[in-house]
Amino acid sequence: MKKKAIGIAIAALMAALSGCGGEKPLDQLTFTYVTAPLNVPSIIEKEHHIFEKAFADMGISVEYAELTSGADQTQALASGDVQVLYAVGATSVILSAANDADIKVLNMYSRSPKAFALYTKDDTLTSPESLRGKTIAGPAGTNLHELLAAYLAKADMTLEDVDYINMSIPEAKAALDGGSIDAALLAGATAYTAKEQDYFLITDGEGLIDAIIAVAVTDEFYRSHPEIIEKLEEAQDEIEDFMEDHEEETLRIVAEALDLEPRAVAEMMEHYDFSTDLHGADIAGFQRTADFLYDADMIEEPLDVSSLFYETED
Repeated sequence: MKKKAIGIAIAALMAALSGCGGEKPLDQLTFTYVTAPLNVPSIIEKEHHIFEKAFADMGISVEYAELTSGADQTQALASGDVQVLYAVGATSVILSAANDADIKVLNMYSRSPKAFALYTKDDTLTSPESLRGKTIAGPAGTNLHELLAAYLAKADMTLEDVDYINMSIPEAKAALDGGSIDAALLAGATAYTAKEQDYFLITDGEGLIDAIIAVAVTDEFYRSHPEIIEKLEEAQDEIEDFMEDHEEETLRIVAEALDLEPRAVAEMMEHYDFSTDLHGADIAGFQRTADFLYDADMIEEPLDVSSLFYETED
């Protein structure tokens, strides 16, 4: 993230030269606030009012938009109702960019392939081949959708070889509980609950998907408000430091927010990397997701994701 200082300085100069520096200063920032599947930084930030304190000396108030749908998040960004997507899936970013929306990845939020999983109550479903013709539910256009496609591809199968139903994670879990589907794509606390119920894990995302969650803004916002971007990144560093320096308090806060036991949160957090630094491997992960969306006919043209980023740490 240290390299961003150069980019921010350049952005400030470009804003001044283009006349953007004369725009009316912002007096309010709206961030998305999503706690699921295990968005620890968001929970810690809000509990300790870190963004609120960071922007107070700039005369900027902080508001939150609890938008859980990726489509709703990117639409809110495009409309200007939200200035920062604080935890948005790579899939949502790519779908938005493919529709010519102004969206850029500022930095990373999390990576957690093992936190995304396919569960069943049928212990005979142990391979991609065993899923042929089975009914599987989960949210379309997400990390979980990509996970299923990648798992099936191990046996040269596609989504056409199963009966795939687009459902939210809670709906898919309820359908699995009720026996109306054969397997459910689950993540975070819902996946943990399935494990505690002794449901059978068919696969998780390790080695199959990157499960990237990012922080995103519009390029217009980035170039018009470099001072806000700098302050935001400093606040993110503060959140990251708190999580590292106060592990027990972090577990307690998150457990209370998600109505879980601290031990459950601790176990789940082992599957997460909350580093905000953006690396080349992250861009490669975005590209794999973009290629998946194209192959699944969810975007019309191939997308070179390099256009979504400013710079990396390596």
